[in-house]
Amino acid sequence: MADDSSRKRTVRGRKIRSDRSQKEARKAKKKLARQSSNGQSNANGSSPAPTGNGDSPLADPADVEPDPFVETDAVRSVRDRVTGWLEADQPVHLIGPTGCGKTALALSAAAQRGRPVVWLNGDDAVDTAALVGTHSGGERYKETDNYVGGVSKKTEIVRERWVDNPLSVAVREGATLVYNEFSRSDPAAHNVLLSVLEEGVLERPGKRGEDRSIEVHPEFRAILTSNDVEYAGVHQQQDALLDRFVGVHVDYYDGETEREIVREHVDLADDDIATVVDATRQLRDDLEVVVGTRAAITAAKGLTVFNGERDGDDDDGDATDEEQFDEDLLTEVFTDVLAPKVVGEGIETVDELQTQIRKAV
Repeated sequence: MADDSSRKRTVRGRKIRSDRSQKEARKAKKKLARQSSNGQSNANGSSPAPTGNGDSPLADPADVEPDPFVETDAVRSVRDRVTGWLEADQPVHLIGPTGCGKTALALSAAAQRGRPVVWLNGDDAVDTAALVGTHSGGERYKETDNYVGGVSKKTEIVRERWVDNPLSVAVREGATLVYNEFSRSDPAAHNVLLSVLEEGVLERPGKRGEDRSIEVHPEFRAILTSNDVEYAGVHQQQDALLDRFVGVHVDYYDGETEREIVREHVDLADDDIATVVDATRQLRDDLEVVVGTRAAITAAKGLTVFNGERDGDDDDGDATDEEQFDEDLLTEVFTDVLAPKVVGEGIETVDELQTQIRKAV
């Protein structure tokens, strides 16, 4: 618990930049580097067209690379483990608390492979058909036979139309499947994955004929992300399937990395970013609710707005470089950010949350 003297401290406010040229330049440099590394720059320097069309789940790897994406030693170390296991032909299951960057890490690792990427988001509505495909209406057409003079034979043919869904497309094309929120889907839907990972064959229930099965492309890989099992809405998956995954636990990054992540998303002075991240990490230790890196980014965005409104502008109408935000503002902002985690539990719970936040910051 902070003492009275620490409560009175103020933090040097954000430095308002005259423009965002530096940030835009960094983004442009990263985009150009991705294009050059894949040999996909057009002659005029414009961005290449996506490899798939509007109806295909296939995405170009350069298009799925998170931007911004912070690469510190800690981030590269975890990503190298993921890409290493993929190179060893092992599906990777990223497990960790919400808001720690699992999805961005999975997309970055998928983009590193240089293969097409297929995205799938898990929830209770995902079933086997949502993974492999289903019949989508029918096609009706007529054939007319005039082979014999004076005799006309007409035949009406109805053919069912089958549409492949993400898993079928990924195994056939040798893509990297990024299955986000894997553990939020019903475990029964994942039975089809057993034959994919064990026998290298995808069976498509409901599909008839010789092409009912798809042989798995040798370049097919899978990255799955899941929250820890204690989170609401998470299903315990079958052991037979989990035994075929490599599990990589992703935790919150070190303070330096979290500061870099916030800095990439928000224009704040370094001292302010350090204050936000330090408060986030303290709240993470003190509170029972989950306080992820995403919360730090959201709080920093709020501070850029509310601090300016509280302190006002200078005579020229611009925010000053010496703006201050105190602990009351920090408490208010973090309460707003974290209040949805206790929604439905009554105003007393929110008040208690605010009290705990005030003590922590």
